Amino acid sequence: MNCIPSTHTHDSFTATVINTLNQRIETDADRHSFFINDKFYTYAELGRHVNGIREALKEIQTLGIGLVAHDDIQTYAAIIALWSEGKYYVPLHPHQPMERCLNIIEQVGITTILDSSAQSRYAAIPSVQVIPTSDLTSIMQRPALSCGDAELAYILFTSGSTGHPKGVTISRGNLAAFVSAFHQLGFTLNQNDRCLQMFDLTFDLSVQSYLMPLLGGACVYTVGNDCIKYQAVFQLLDDHHLTFTLMVPSMIHYLRPYMDELDIPEMRLSLFCGEALPLDDTLAWSHCVPRAEIHNVYGPTENTIYCTDYMVNTNGGNKQSNGIVCIGHAMPGTQIIVVNDQLQPVPSGEKGELCLAGNQLTPGYWNDEEKNKSTFFIHRGTRYYHTGDVCSMDEEGDISYYGRMDAQIKIQGYRIELSEIECVARQIYEDQRSVVAIPIADDRGNHSIILAVEHEEDGSADLLSQHLKRLLPSYMLPQSIHFIPTFPLNVNNKIDRKAIRQLLTKA
Repeated sequence: MNCIPSTHTHDSFTATVINTLNQRIETDADRHSFFINDKFYTYAELGRHVNGIREALKEIQTLGIGLVAHDDIQTYAAIIALWSEGKYYVPLHPHQPMERCLNIIEQVGITTILDSSAQSRYAAIPSVQVIPTSDLTSIMQRPALSCGDAELAYILFTSGSTGHPKGVTISRGNLAAFVSAFHQLGFTLNQNDRCLQMFDLTFDLSVQSYLMPLLGGACVYTVGNDCIKYQAVFQLLDDHHLTFTLMVPSMIHYLRPYMDELDIPEMRLSLFCGEALPLDDTLAWSHCVPRAEIHNVYGPTENTIYCTDYMVNTNGGNKQSNGIVCIGHAMPGTQIIVVNDQLQPVPSGEKGELCLAGNQLTPGYWNDEEKNKSTFFIHRGTRYYHTGDVCSMDEEGDISYYGRMDAQIKIQGYRIELSEIECVARQIYEDQRSVVAIPIADDRGNHSIILAVEHEEDGSADLLSQHLKRLLPSYMLPQSIHFIPTFPLNVNNKIDRKAIRQLLTKA
């Protein structure tokens, strides 16, 4: 693996994660650990699955193990079992194209796959041993193997510009650093908490969503791969009055028609991550969770789940830009700079690229030396990561997010933030429709903008066009406006801008 070795001074992964999980399995044996597909599982049941899978792994020498990412107790137990054996998991989505999964298997050199399904689609691969986990249980618990913080905890594959997925490696030390930072923020979960896990295991927000509740002895309420996410989330919120959630901001948009039915005074912590968080959506959501702290957290997969935090003030006075909530301060252990094109820090309040360093930063991309060289750089002796996000930092250290650098375009020499166009367009719709501005380049690289509104065609295009003309300069006006009944979402339940672009450019 072409990665830069990392060192960590905080508590080891075994002490902060594995030993704590084993203690929960023992002391909270009769308490609920998971609620999956309308069924509760105790910590004792979780532990028996962990023990059984560990027994099956004893003779496996390789460290990187493929894990078919089903939504079941065996799959979650497999993660703990792998960590206890000093191994790392590489999640394989059960519904993603086989070709993509085979590419991941080939890149990592996976020879062992854990699969809880009755008939694994990987069974026919000659070079791969499939271990069925559905019936693996044992009451025999062994101490976790000793393993250094530099060893890997997981590899997550994200979309790559080459057309092949790229592997982000996260070490045990990275994950231990996140756990420490989470607790230092004052976030605490206990045996009385009911926590949402709405993410596929191929998405890094899933790690926080299952791991932090288990470390606190709470119960994890999961959303399956096969259901409509927002409907399942609504049902869990309404039926079980969850106390802790981490959701992508677009989930609020899909829940808005049902907000009059949601009243969850039990909610203590409501976190949002993964997309820009609109302030108006956030304030609407706050009426459903009147006693909750609402936080906007931010972080790329490369910096282990999330690494900045901003607590929303539901009474007003929030920091925002273009209607988007500020992403706040760096979490403990993370260093942040905002730089210009010459990689020099910009003054407070000026826009630049957000760059990250610290104990949560990935060792690097799996077997991709070229990507590692272009994505990481040294500034004053510290290794930083290029996020590609346009941000500014005020004098108090709070960070405002403006969008991706590749979403910042020039038209007629003017630099344009697409998020500003989207913010202005949303203002005319009382029902808070989602709006996406898509840049289109011609053969000479000249840009124009087309606008997509998530709604049935309702004759409002002229009204919207006049509204934009009143508030935006001519070079920022979209050349056309399109209505799409439902925006496509990607596998992480974020608005899929690439798919929208394809729809509109074919139209």
